[in-house]
Amino acid sequence: MNALSRRQVWLLHGGLLLVGIVFPLVFRSSFMVNFGFLALFYAFIGQSWNIAGGFAGQLSFGHVVFFGAGAYASTILQMRFGFNPWWGLPASALAGAVVGWVVAFLSFRAGLKGSYFALITLAFAEVLRIVANSVGITGGGLGMLIPGKASAANFQFPERIGFYYVMLALTAGSIAIAVWLKHSRFGAQLAAIRENEDAARALGINAFREKIKVLMLSGAIGGVGGCMFAQYYLYIDPTIVFGIDKSIEMLLVSMIGGAGTVFGPLIGSLLLAVVSDVTRALVNVQGLSLVLYGALLIVIIAFLPNGLVDLFRRRARRGTPKGGA
Repeated sequence: MNALSRRQVWLLHGGLLLVGIVFPLVFRSSFMVNFGFLALFYAFIGQSWNIAGGFAGQLSFGHVVFFGAGAYASTILQMRFGFNPWWGLPASALAGAVVGWVVAFLSFRAGLKGSYFALITLAFAEVLRIVANSVGITGGGLGMLIPGKASAANFQFPERIGFYYVMLALTAGSIAIAVWLKHSRFGAQLAAIRENEDAARALGINAFREKIKVLMLSGAIGGVGGCMFAQYYLYIDPTIVFGIDKSIEMLLVSMIGGAGTVFGPLIGSLLLAVVSDVTRALVNVQGLSLVLYGALLIVIIAFLPNGLVDLFRRRARRGTPKGGA
């Protein structure tokens, strides 16, 4: 939000975090807690896409590759090697970062950018889906079922509110990373690469190195999202965690909320969560929500190409003296 100073952004972040803490204490029903969890979950994985696609301009159609790698890394450690599920969080972040390095190194070394990079990420996701479908350690096409043992020490909470607060902390952390990125030297270098990579190189920025770093950061966040998905639903298979629908949802929440902005994925996620629940309540037709998402995206692109955050920017500019931050 360019109209806000850094201090105002941190204050807004703190205010939203406070609202998030109070939310399940006011709305205690399982439905509302689940709604809050899913809104935060999609904001979190949307921030993964936003950091690479929005801040650095590296548009990706296959961001689910990091999500799936994180889901499998944490689940394999737990199910095959007996690790406590909490270790899945750092392990999934590491797995996402490593896959991010591989994708970035191979793609950028080959000089891929723009639509070519977007498509190659889709290919990486498909390759990992086929591998997960073929090897025994992942359970193949049958997937992996995590046995339910309700205990906070086992990363399985007796009530959904436990998952909600873990997700809230992770989402708040991802937004804090976005705030740091917005105001850091690294973020400025990414913005320069996004706007004009050749000009950024002429200014002495090592575009190859910076793009690898941002994809590793984005991959780590996406990987943690995969771990949370596995622990929440207690089941993963190649089609679910490497499915293109997850990539579309990551992209949609960022584009609708405002790509390259700090709070865009959160705003987009809240809107899509409401649309999804209202659609399911009124007309429970499978796939209809994706049709509405597409229609919503077309409307946003036509009237608010910078996302819903632009509405707040315009309002803030009207009330800010000329020359404000």
